[in-house]
Amino acid sequence: MSGLFSPAAWTERPGRLFARLFGLDAALLQNVVTEALTAGGDFADIYVEARRATSLHLEENLLKESRENVALGAGIRVLAGEQTGYAYTNDLTPEALRAAARVAGQIASGPARVTIEKLESLEPPSRYQFEQPAALADLRTKNEFLFAANHAARAADARVQEVQVGWGDELRLVLVANSEGEWVDDIQPLLTFTVSVVAQRDHQRQVGWKNLGMRAGMEAFTRERAVGLAREAVQQAATLLEAQPAPAGELPVVLAAGASGVLLHESVGHPLEADFNRKQLSVFSGRLGEKVASELCTVIDDATLVGLRGSLNIDGEGTIPQRPTLLIQEGKLVAYLQDRLSARLMKLAPTGNGRRQDYSCIPIPRMTNTYLAAGTSQPEEILHSVSRGIYCKSFTGGQVEPAAGKFTFSMHEAYLIEEGRLTRPVKGATLIGSGIEVLNNITMVGHDLELDRGAWTCGKEGQGAPVGVGTPTVKIAKITVGGR
Repeated sequence: MSGLFSPAAWTERPGRLFARLFGLDAALLQNVVTEALTAGGDFADIYVEARRATSLHLEENLLKESRENVALGAGIRVLAGEQTGYAYTNDLTPEALRAAARVAGQIASGPARVTIEKLESLEPPSRYQFEQPAALADLRTKNEFLFAANHAARAADARVQEVQVGWGDELRLVLVANSEGEWVDDIQPLLTFTVSVVAQRDHQRQVGWKNLGMRAGMEAFTRERAVGLAREAVQQAATLLEAQPAPAGELPVVLAAGASGVLLHESVGHPLEADFNRKQLSVFSGRLGEKVASELCTVIDDATLVGLRGSLNIDGEGTIPQRPTLLIQEGKLVAYLQDRLSARLMKLAPTGNGRRQDYSCIPIPRMTNTYLAAGTSQPEEILHSVSRGIYCKSFTGGQVEPAAGKFTFSMHEAYLIEEGRLTRPVKGATLIGSGIEVLNNITMVGHDLELDRGAWTCGKEGQGAPVGVGTPTVKIAKITVGGR
């Protein structure tokens, strides 16, 4: 394992590195894929991964946790109709890989016999710009960031009682080969930084938090950035100390540009994933070509953006996302988020959205960077159009039911709108509705699209995947707001 993450090794392409250290050349990979299909099947692939990660946690002015983890393994998949056979191993010897291939093939055996194409290398794009992987950087520098943020948060406001600061980074070396003759590799960096503070006034306590997530190197993060995030978290907590209970009822809501795009991710993005739709478990099932939203709504999933947390050179199946995936165009549903299995069964093309948490997990349809496209309205014009409503800057979380499209979301930072002006912060507000209801009640879309840089991780079927969210300023004409 030491040779995988030496200072010089990460600059070598993973395909060459795995071949040099473990003998995983094209001939062996093709042999493993062939073995996987000996019992029959439509498709087989092998996913090889080496991963190194660091996590640090500061609390009570002390570094409470420091971890470094490494992982190495391969997962082998066989598809036969709707069946998936999967087996994984952390032993990369030819014997162990062939044994795993046989297990996967026995799980998803079938009558089909496919001709296995000769492997040819694909050239992935370069959507991560980095010089020094954060996972290989000195721990002392990372510690300095944590303590700088801690000091800045405590110095910013005397009411700050608790501060927690977290650092996370990761470097993945990935290789994928399949029975269609595709062979592709990738080097995937990831960096996250999180600050959470608790401010107290009398007996009231409020939490403020800010985080950052991106596919970048150590050179992209600075002490100034750590301090800035800490001060933003304190400002949010201080604002919430002044908050009054939110009103309840059917009200217009304005979503702020950026982080409030998580509402779109959850309420609309998940129901557009192809596995839900091919199983008729989504409110969007069977509705391709139909109007499902206001004509102001164009929803896009885009893995091709450079450096964002959800950006990908290749997905978890080795598919190269070639272009943004247009999901809803001016209100009309035009596509789903496809992995290879769903695309095969639905007779559509993969969109590069087959994602997996690691080599022990099967790929499933997932979002990358999902956002509502910019419109033409001025943000100030949108605000001025509301006589009484809620302005939401961020959410703490919620629940979504893809089959019905219904959701409940809790707002974290929100403000009352009165006569077109933000008048005071409010707390305890929730949004209750459905994704289609929200899309059809959007009456104004700003020109100020913002792709949030937060450290978003999306969960589905027990797997986590880094994603990005975004939105311009948006007016929802009416939606049920839970409050007092």
